[in-house]
Amino acid sequence: MRLAFKKASEHLGSTKENPSVGCIIVKNGSIVSSGVTSINGRPHAEINALKSNKNSFASTLYTTLEPCVHYGKTSPCINQILKKKISRVCYPILDYDKRTHNKAESILKKNKIKVKIGVLKKKAKVFYKSYFLSQKNNSLPFLDAKIAISKDYFSVNKRKKWITNFLSRNKVHLIRSKYDCILSTYKTVNKDNSRLNCRIQGLEHLSPSRAIIDKHLKLKKKLNIYNSSKKIKTYVITSENNKKKEKFLKSKNIKIIKIYNKKTFINYKAILVELKKRGFSRILCESGFYTTRELLKNNLIYNLHIFQSSDRLGKNGRNSYRNLLHNVKFKEKNKININLSGDELCNLRIK
Repeated sequence: MRLAFKKASEHLGSTKENPSVGCIIVKNGSIVSSGVTSINGRPHAEINALKSNKNSFASTLYTTLEPCVHYGKTSPCINQILKKKISRVCYPILDYDKRTHNKAESILKKNKIKVKIGVLKKKAKVFYKSYFLSQKNNSLPFLDAKIAISKDYFSVNKRKKWITNFLSRNKVHLIRSKYDCILSTYKTVNKDNSRLNCRIQGLEHLSPSRAIIDKHLKLKKKLNIYNSSKKIKTYVITSENNKKKEKFLKSKNIKIIKIYNKKTFINYKAILVELKKRGFSRILCESGFYTTRELLKNNLIYNLHIFQSSDRLGKNGRNSYRNLLHNVKFKEKNKININLSGDELCNLRIK
């Protein structure tokens, strides 16, 4: 089952409205086939695994989510499981989709297939949190945030651009590939000339869409994001009416989302609702201190990916996260030392 989850993580964030599922088929104690939900959501993992194995008779099928039983754009996975004469099926949790929820077990058992439910149940609940929210008809998407800080918790270095090292920055590309949209701000994009894509060989096609909060349309005219905006869906979220600037953005194939707000502050909930309407269910925020702070204050973030360097900035540091992180109540803490240079990746679960 752990291998099945590893397989599922390959396409996490790239399967649209469908969950990314991993499937492993075992026969006589050996793995004979594996599959993952295809990019854009179809075919499903079980179908892909069964396709690549001609002889599944008397095999055990491990899948990270209850096999689907309903007819949609394709026939259900359970039909293929029955057809291939699988003898045992294991999955950790029931599908949240009402069309399948708690229906697979009875069908499998009726066809004399053994069923085991609950293996790595806790892991599955965390892994499918964003999918669970989408099935609850929640108007808000699953939102995580990524920050980079020094040993003494500063997020800005007055003297140089980067706080963390090269290997940490490479890790960010891998993290991005697990989301379907990156949320940032015009200040971050203007300051860093960010590309906000996946630049690790083999992951380029998993670059998520981008949404940039730019209330008064202050994005510069020469930025790296324009070089890829025809390949990667890019949105600018604004409350400004400026035909000249809108025309320029549209010429770069950038879509504009208008959110009008009489108040001076930015309505982050309204922004997330609009992104959810456009089909984004897993969003990663990569912005500056103030946006991250407001999202945390409004209890909109589920997990924090914190990259912390071993260097102290002292007088050269600005925008300290020390008090902010101290006041956040975390549910889980998992520190991973990711390289020999001293940087540390800390994944913190908030809700």
